[in-house]
Amino acid sequence: MANPSAEKVAVVKEVSEKLAKSSAAIITEYRGLSVGSLATLRRALRPHGAEYKVYKNTLARFAARESGYAELEQFLKGPAAITFVDGDASAVAKVLKTHAKENPLLVLMGGVVAGKAVNAKELKELADLPPREVMLAQFAGLLKAPMSKTANLLAALPRKAAYGIKALIEQREAA
Repeated sequence: MANPSAEKVAVVKEVSEKLAKSSAAIITEYRGLSVGSLATLRRALRPHGAEYKVYKNTLARFAARESGYAELEQFLKGPAAITFVDGDASAVAKVLKTHAKENPLLVLMGGVVAGKAVNAKELKELADLPPREVMLAQFAGLLKAPMSKTANLLAALPRKAAYGIKALIEQREAA
């Protein structure tokens, strides 16, 4: 930009700041979606700490370059919107994927998750992951399993000895 207006500079600064603060940024194409459908999508994203915004691609590309996310430039073509994620990127990707199934005009293009560029296929895989709480519970179960087995093995020896002694006592009483 040779001599940018103050408004354009403000937009680039806003996008740069949001990219810096976000844990992920997901780019979608929204060509042909109605205003009502976009409002529904925004409402669905809000509880997950995500914000769906439309910017001019040129300004968004400048902001991406400025904030160190040059890999986003390849996705900022056509009518593209940025979803800024301030939480679980998997949950947000799931909402976007579900909305895209209901509205085929919404297309997942790619983005940046935890500083790594991801394409549409990887976003769909991210959306298929179980929620964070479920994954933490599965991990806790994996950690607990060896301890439970060890406790059961250690308890088995005295238990079997007690059963053996009880059987021996019963056998002597019967005789």
